[in-house]
Amino acid sequence: MRLLFVMDPIDSIRIDRDSTYALMLEAQDRGHEVLYCLVTDLALLHGVPWATARPCRVGTVQGEHAVLGPPSEVNLRTLDAIFMRKDPPFDMEYIFSTYLLEAAEPQALVVNRAGNLRNHNEKLYALQFPEFCPRSLVTSSARRIRDFMEELGVPIVVKPLDGNGGEGIFQVRREDPNRNVILEQSTRHGRRPVLAQRYLPEARLGDKRILLVDGHFAGAVLRVPGGDDPRGNIHVGAVVHKTTLTEREQALLAQLGPRLRADGHLFVGIDVIGEHLTEVNVTSPTGIHEAYALDGVRVQAMVLDAVEAHVTERRARAPA
Repeated sequence: MRLLFVMDPIDSIRIDRDSTYALMLEAQDRGHEVLYCLVTDLALLHGVPWATARPCRVGTVQGEHAVLGPPSEVNLRTLDAIFMRKDPPFDMEYIFSTYLLEAAEPQALVVNRAGNLRNHNEKLYALQFPEFCPRSLVTSSARRIRDFMEELGVPIVVKPLDGNGGEGIFQVRREDPNRNVILEQSTRHGRRPVLAQRYLPEARLGDKRILLVDGHFAGAVLRVPGGDDPRGNIHVGAVVHKTTLTEREQALLAQLGPRLRADGHLFVGIDVIGEHLTEVNVTSPTGIHEAYALDGVRVQAMVLDAVEAHVTERRARAPA
């Protein structure tokens, strides 16, 4: 197969942590042609999507992990699959890139489906399964958030809808003297909607990242906050531990999995705190290296198996 990886600059990645690198290495080991480009290399000419792409040979030594060939113009519709692996922020540049990638479908398989990368906000998508989420409110009104806090009678967390990596998340208590300032800044004085949720004290015990491939469970790790930072993000010091799924989490996957498949989300990482769903990460989920280190599962192989199966099915349906 011919596979294109749209990602951040490859020379800046950490090969012991980067899930995109793991996917590229798996594809290469299977004999597939691996191409690489940046979001800024995408273009649309008379309705046809193109990319200035480079063949990429990945290696196993940091700093020598990518050997790039000469660039060439590639019609995206001639590819078998395109991995959209640009990391957040989810900004207008990202949104515009999804329109360009959408023009490659259905001839090329886009992982994950381009239109639903754009349509399914990672925090709002989770709220489509309210029975598994903490009590939530989305609003740009500080007054509504204060009323919500009074209704719950417990602390809340306030999150920007376009945030990532724990950025911009605040825990807010009714008695906090800075409460109004936090809400004003978070909502930008009523101009930006945010997500307010009941605070889950189980967050101190860890944030569970569950990986799904084509809607099926692939692996899970528990990210436990380290030091004085309460966030369960690895880049701010969280430590990963082995974990298993509870009955409630299995019930969640039974409902979520078919929806993910129907929406074209082939590789997804969901976040669960205290058995409550908090996010559905569809843009560039991570956790492949951690799942392998703790449990020996090769999620990258599961992803490539799924991609190969979808491409084979597409080829069988294509007119002769």
